[in-house]
Amino acid sequence: MNAFPQPQLADLKPRLLSTPQLRDHGVSPAQAAARSRPGGPWQALLPGVYLLHSGTPTSEERLHGALLYAGRPVIPAQAEHGTAPPYGNALITGMAALALYQFTSAPPLTGVEHIDVLVPRTRRLRSTGCARIVRTHSLPLAEEVTGLPIAPVARALADAVRSLADPGLVRVLLTEAVQDRHCDPASLVAELSRGRLLALPHVADAVDSLLAEGRSIAEQRLYDLVRAYQLPDPLWNVDLRLPGGPQLGGVDVYWPDQAVAVELNTRAPSQDEDATWSEHARKREHLERLGITVVHLTPRNLRDSPEQQAMVVQTALTAAGDRPPAAYVVVLPR
Repeated sequence: MNAFPQPQLADLKPRLLSTPQLRDHGVSPAQAAARSRPGGPWQALLPGVYLLHSGTPTSEERLHGALLYAGRPVIPAQAEHGTAPPYGNALITGMAALALYQFTSAPPLTGVEHIDVLVPRTRRLRSTGCARIVRTHSLPLAEEVTGLPIAPVARALADAVRSLADPGLVRVLLTEAVQDRHCDPASLVAELSRGRLLALPHVADAVDSLLAEGRSIAEQRLYDLVRAYQLPDPLWNVDLRLPGGPQLGGVDVYWPDQAVAVELNTRAPSQDEDATWSEHARKREHLERLGITVVHLTPRNLRDSPEQQAMVVQTALTAAGDRPPAAYVVVLPR
């Protein structure tokens, strides 16, 4: 076999290279294949990806190897000018990504059998070895964890849940994602909906529990906000209707003297999202035609910017004196 620059290769970390990268170091595909024969000093981790040692691959090497295998080949001109990402447009997703995000309910990387790699739908690749290909019509923006391109938490969760049949593990993963603030419930449920995973009973049940718990937490934060920022005492969780007329709908908080209502937006995306939103908008328009100001707050905003949300509510309460009197409505407990 012809000699090639062994010291340069020995210094690489992690010690694995793709066929094009080896060629840049003066190693032909034939030379790489020869060194990777049984008993040789190298091994083929994946098609076109070589480990420069014969031992068991580390978790880091499996991650880098899966990305090298799945990434679109870098155009030489881009590589020379440093404009091409090292792994093309491939992203780690699924359970391996959750392990990198340090989910306690996800197995450690050593216990992840397959490295899920997200690639554009047009990529002609097959799952093989430790790399499992996940195709998508639209790649999300990558997060960077330990120098690796990772799918956002909500997308990684959706890809992990897709291959899970254990309802308990699904519930624990979704709960940890929200409670530990890896992502907010709305973005998580939206991603599950896009992946058509809400049609699976065990996923739908987990989401129902998650949203119920999320609403309870949001309601407590709203209660704390009213007290902490010394807003007037409101009525909590009430239904509104016209005297002798139809129901106008329920609101989470209502100040009858100022005719200001607050609604928590904790709705989950549905298959008929347009119809749901239209009904929601009609309710708001009806209330506002009666002179009732409706303030919408989200659990995420209550968590991340309570002072700003308190100012929004206070502004609505203060502006009540400048508006024409609202229609009289009957307030009933929910």
